[in-house]
Amino acid sequence: MSSTIRIARQSDFEGSVNMHVLRLCAILLLLFVALMVAACSPEQPASAKAFEFTANDPALKWGPCPPIFPAGCEIAVLQGDPAKPNADVFLRVPGQYEIPAHSHTSAERMILVTGTLAVTYKGQEPTTLRAGSYAYGPAKLAHKASCVSADPCTLFIAFESAVDAVAHDGGLE
Repeated sequence: MSSTIRIARQSDFEGSVNMHVLRLCAILLLLFVALMVAACSPEQPASAKAFEFTANDPALKWGPCPPIFPAGCEIAVLQGDPAKPNADVFLRVPGQYEIPAHSHTSAERMILVTGTLAVTYKGQEPTTLRAGSYAYGPAKLAHKASCVSADPCTLFIAFESAVDAVAHDGGLE
């Protein structure tokens, strides 16, 4: 009876250890990706319901705009928490109202719902929005507006970050 004794070489162990390390790294990478996807997913429960509002909906709860805006400016939260990312709001001002120069830490996506609104962004030509117009405002870019219609201007705004307004001192040239 012959018995063969095999002597393991160091390279046999290194190959085995390298495969285990490689598998462990792959598993950890997949776990990390899964956690990142879960963390970036919307936090709405499966039971969230669709809804809609009109600009004159009596169910809206209107309140004052941030204190940098003169009296008469109102805001209604449509969806989300204004202190957190991805809140949607209506902003309403009376006809002939001047919105002073300001900026936001968030970009804004806007649709004018009622009225006619003249808007000027720093370093850009003024533009006039009419009901149904879409506008995009980059984060931290100072701007001002004026409701040039006799009727109130209502603006839908979708914020990417928390809702804020920072007064801008200086020109918009």
